[in-house]
Amino acid sequence: MTKIEPFSIADLSEIGSGLNRPECVLAAPDGSLYTGDWTLGIARIAPNGTTGPAVEVDLIAQGFRPNGIALLPDGDFLITNMARAGGVWRVSPRGHVSPFATEVAGQPIPPTNFVLVDGERTWITISSTERKHEHFTSAANTGKILLLKDGHLSVAVDGLNWTNEVRVSPGSEYLFVNETFACRTTRYDIALDGTLSSPVQLSFPQDIYPDGMAFDSEGGLWITCVISNRLIRVARDLTWTILLEDPDPALADIASSYAKGKLTWDQISRSRGSQLANLSSIAFGGPDLKSVYLGGLGHDSVRVLRSPVPGVPMCHWE
Repeated sequence: MTKIEPFSIADLSEIGSGLNRPECVLAAPDGSLYTGDWTLGIARIAPNGTTGPAVEVDLIAQGFRPNGIALLPDGDFLITNMARAGGVWRVSPRGHVSPFATEVAGQPIPPTNFVLVDGERTWITISSTERKHEHFTSAANTGKILLLKDGHLSVAVDGLNWTNEVRVSPGSEYLFVNETFACRTTRYDIALDGTLSSPVQLSFPQDIYPDGMAFDSEGGLWITCVISNRLIRVARDLTWTILLEDPDPALADIASSYAKGKLTWDQISRSRGSQLANLSSIAFGGPDLKSVYLGGLGHDSVRVLRSPVPGVPMCHWE
């Protein structure tokens, strides 16, 4: 694998403006960027940086809180809904909204975090079935991964900790999932029928909280770390390096609260570095797939880096 020298904060540029909580970023082949947005519903950033709604419906007024988003081959979006109604919903550019996944095993799906289209399979994450957290700890193991395949929705894995983004490795051998408040990334073997097995856990220090991720063309897994504002690269052998960091000056105090089981949402939401604020998402894009787009809960724009290694195009590029 190519050795990548760490980036500096000065390497960051910006695109887009006026965003509200752009946690999940998607890059499209035409140069557009899309993010979930709690003002616009789904925001589109044109290649020239112009920002506006991507769909002709006010999703926020209808009670949705889009978090993760995915693009389908016909141009429709899937959104995970963090509002009380939960589930995953399909939204057309013209604004038609329909349920995509709202029940599993006869039970309503609670607020959802992320959705990944993986060919004929769709993976959905539920961070936690209990949303009213006083503290965010490593003991809250009620997260799940759902799998929709051949029209059947099932629970692929449960008992996870604050399940965040998932990615399938370029050869489709593995599924990786970030368990944010366990400070770990877990890798599963994927069978042909989508069954997940043989979990391998990559545990990080207790000031690294993995959130979003994307693969590069060499099999490196780039992971964004919320709160600590770090970007790390995990090699195929699960060794890892820090590529960028912009921590809150109070990160040691935040990590101490986490270690004591006392980390609160107020501490999380106030966490700020000099340029990054709750870094949460990453997407490779641009004509050479070497533009790295970074979303964050506290950002009002998308941050941009240039990578020496291209990313792996997602399904919607095909």
